[in-house]
Amino acid sequence: MIDYQNDNAVLVMTKGHPFNREDFLSVFDGIEGINACSVEQPASQAFFNPELAKDYRAFVLYDMPGMDFFKADADDGLAPRYIEPPTSFKENFLALLEQGHGFVFLHHTIAAWPAWPEYAEIIGGKFLYKPGQIRGVDYPDSGYRHEITHQVSVLQDHPVTAGVSQTFSINDELYLSHVFDDSVIPLLSSDYDYCDSNFYSSQQAVTGTMFSREGWHHAPGHNLIGWVKHYKNSPIVYLQCGDSKAAYDSTEYQTLLSNAINWVASDEAKQWARDRNNHE
Repeated sequence: MIDYQNDNAVLVMTKGHPFNREDFLSVFDGIEGINACSVEQPASQAFFNPELAKDYRAFVLYDMPGMDFFKADADDGLAPRYIEPPTSFKENFLALLEQGHGFVFLHHTIAAWPAWPEYAEIIGGKFLYKPGQIRGVDYPDSGYRHEITHQVSVLQDHPVTAGVSQTFSINDELYLSHVFDDSVIPLLSSDYDYCDSNFYSSQQAVTGTMFSREGWHHAPGHNLIGWVKHYKNSPIVYLQCGDSKAAYDSTEYQTLLSNAINWVASDEAKQWARDRNNHE
């Protein structure tokens, strides 16, 4: 049913990475006070228009646009081919960040729009499906590991972590990728060992060899899996949790997601982001 009495509208954006739609979207049905609706890429880009975005308290991104996995890039001969976001989309996105719109980024969103370096700065990190540059430095492709049961620790009290156990167990996919720890406030860490021998090469997976790390090497990664930050005047949350039903069903994940949405949509979070932006 459509809840016409609930004006706490939240827009959930998906597509670009496989997931079970019913399992994922059912999480939002259980968040009290939230009226969530979903839209897929590329149609979701239209809602970044500030006139359309104002109807939503927050955007929750669970999408991964900007890559054509079926075609190699002419510059490096490797798949995926990177796709530049439309100019109008970038302009609208940056306008929303200037206005102070709230954003929650989840899981594989950290790999989205790789041809637009500013996107990584907005979210606070980057996952590479093929070797590339991050902040002017060359890096190998990032690593992934499915269905890992690991312990998560809450690093500090914050509205996003309210009601969450100080340590909890979750079964989820983990990434050996990049965190811009100079621009984020850490909230969650994992006890997993972030070394390349515990992960598989994402480039080898793209080229048809899943669960392989042959000849692949990556420096030890950051165990930070959740943070808050601001970009321009917007409050932002990134939660690396949330690959499949095992994670969706976690009460701790559900609490984190609910808290994150309510926090980025709050006047307090928006004022916090404005204050931080004004003091940079």
